[in-house]
Amino acid sequence: MSIRLGANPIIWSNDDLRELGADTSLETCLAQARQIGFTGMELGHKFPREPAALAAALRPFGLACVSGWYSAHLLQQYARAEFAALGPHLELLKAFGSEVLVFAEVSGAVHGDRARPLSQRPTLTAPQWRELGARMTELATLTAAQGVRLAYHHHMGTVVQSEADIEALLAAAGPAVSLLLDTGHAHFAGADPVTLAQRHAARIVHVHAKDVRRAVCEQALHEDWSFLQAVLAGVFTVPGDGCVDFARVFAALPRYSGWVVLEAEQDPKRADPMIYASRGYATLRQLLAGRLS
Repeated sequence: MSIRLGANPIIWSNDDLRELGADTSLETCLAQARQIGFTGMELGHKFPREPAALAAALRPFGLACVSGWYSAHLLQQYARAEFAALGPHLELLKAFGSEVLVFAEVSGAVHGDRARPLSQRPTLTAPQWRELGARMTELATLTAAQGVRLAYHHHMGTVVQSEADIEALLAAAGPAVSLLLDTGHAHFAGADPVTLAQRHAARIVHVHAKDVRRAVCEQALHEDWSFLQAVLAGVFTVPGDGCVDFARVFAALPRYSGWVVLEAEQDPKRADPMIYASRGYATLRQLLAGRLS
């Protein structure tokens, strides 16, 4: 079993609050990622979405296309309609041999709204969980037939945020729906990423590795901040700089094979991407020694 280390461009340029890192070029992001040692990148808003152009952007740096976030609206439309909307993104991932689709249901989500507190995130009734699970299973079966596994990304401010949400989704969805374990979002939501790793190791096909600053997290929850307010205050950081026990997380995934992607959405003017990404990369290499391809 082997693991590869990738990075998410959100370290350099934020997708939800685009003023963060707006003046950082894609070339700077890719050059620094490669200089640090990463071998792959996830997609962000500055990346070309046409295969030839994306290949031209990645080729000088020898970086693979790991995957890319997809915002779904399965609570508002049937699986076949979602599959049609997903088509261009799926074709792009297939063109680069990406094996997983980073997928999140964003109907009613508040994570991109700086003015809306996390308490206003959407929640689902039991019938809605069953419907979402059925639609997602159908969609995941369709993407799997194309050679790409659906990796569900639990995320603050969305319908799948808490541990209970994750359990409800996985119970309602069939085995075609896999899980993306995001250590930072899990901890922020009050879930133990180690427990999630232990419980769902067989369904985890993608890992986002980011750390949490405990004091900021506790204040954000106590004062009911918006997600972006918490990001701006520095709730997230790179592995080794916060309170997540990554050694235990990876120990709970002894058979995991795939990408571990470094993330840490911070203000790049306060947290220099080169410095922080280098620190996170060094921590991951140390913790995953012997398991890296």
